[in-house]
Amino acid sequence: MRAHEAGALHGNDAAPTWLPYPADVNHLIDGLWSETTRRTADGAVEVGGVDVHRIAEEVGTPAFVLDETDFRHRARRFRDAFAEAFRPHRGSDVYYAGKAFLCGAVARWMDEDGLGLDVCTGGELAVALRAGFPAERIALHGNNKSLAEIRRALQAGVGRIVIDSLGEIDLVAEIAAELGVRAAVMLRVTTGVEAHTHEFIATAHEDQKFGLSLTGDVAFEAVRRVLERSTLDLIGLHSHIGSQIFDTGGFEVAARRVLELVARVRDELGHTIDQLDLGGGFGVMYNTQHTPATPETLAAGIAGIVEKQCHELDLAVPHVSFEPGRAIAGPSTQTLYSVGTVKDVRLGGPHHRLYVSVDGGMSDNVRTALYDADYSCLLTGRVSDAPPEVVRVVGKHCESGDIVVKDEYLPADVRRGDLISVPVTGAYCYSLASNYNHVPRPPVVAVRDGEIRTLLRRETEEDLLGLDQG
Repeated sequence: MRAHEAGALHGNDAAPTWLPYPADVNHLIDGLWSETTRRTADGAVEVGGVDVHRIAEEVGTPAFVLDETDFRHRARRFRDAFAEAFRPHRGSDVYYAGKAFLCGAVARWMDEDGLGLDVCTGGELAVALRAGFPAERIALHGNNKSLAEIRRALQAGVGRIVIDSLGEIDLVAEIAAELGVRAAVMLRVTTGVEAHTHEFIATAHEDQKFGLSLTGDVAFEAVRRVLERSTLDLIGLHSHIGSQIFDTGGFEVAARRVLELVARVRDELGHTIDQLDLGGGFGVMYNTQHTPATPETLAAGIAGIVEKQCHELDLAVPHVSFEPGRAIAGPSTQTLYSVGTVKDVRLGGPHHRLYVSVDGGMSDNVRTALYDADYSCLLTGRVSDAPPEVVRVVGKHCESGDIVVKDEYLPADVRRGDLISVPVTGAYCYSLASNYNHVPRPPVVAVRDGEIRTLLRRETEEDLLGLDQG
């Protein structure tokens, strides 16, 4: 590969080795698109029975288009798969990880479909409570919870607070005493597992901010301290090894290490821990490199791991809970963009790259810049007979790293005014969205049975100016 002064992303115009040449550049690749996404007879794509042209006309672009049928089906499938796998034991719970994407409607869907809800901040908790989500099925996470967040969670009666540090034990205990309640808590244990994922979304290795390490008996000391506090009820241990994980190997190591702590607590402190939360992080298909496991396969595999480890340690299988977020929200949503500038950039010699600029960018999807994420895209407003061309889809922001899709095939005749969609943008895109360059955030619309419903409206310049008190 030829070196380029602007960096590896600009190195040449050849397709990466993992990107297959498409037999049909108009084809909807199985697994990349939500359940109700299809081509209509006139060549446009529709989702939930709604044509992308109608979406663009009614709500504008860019827009997050959420397939409600797909979203809720994925949630129920995780719920049912883990319930079945752990039915022979003490059962399981699935908590939707709200950090992936949360709004009032999503909270209500999760309530109706029988999932719990995992929140990480006071803001996420506020959304859940305003939506009427039952507090006893809410878990509060966070490595640096404020006193106000802890107090509000206890006043609301959340089902569990996941304690992340030794200092937080005292904070929760003291606020619980002040309020006259007994707080149900879990301890987040850092297991030292090196998940095979990007370093910024691996969360169980030692050198990072989350959890209570098994090393140096920190986690054991945390258990001892919690058991000494009359206002705390230790209901279980928690472990989360990272995100975008495709195999169960990391869960096997993490489960063994946490269960060894459970056995030690039983033997040395005489206390039985009968709940275990193994987190989430299940991977999704962002492009043809990825082959995610089904919920049924994941549930059966993890159940087998837990059963085996418990047998070896002479432990009863605990009640187990999980926290999928990306795997529910991600594939349900696509981002619809309008194409603006199309620029054929010569890189020297025979090399060139076709840059396709859209009306959004890193303000609505920072994951490519932040995590080096790879996305796919498709011309969704029409079909084309033009040959495939490797393109780079970029945004409108003043950053050369404002890249939405690094490499993908689009028809060579892609032009201004075309509609293109980037699939699998339901997780961590709106949640991480910003107003960089004072660009208002896009709306999130749910589509189902031919209807469009706005979940989060498009921000306006008036919204941005309304914050400016200068």
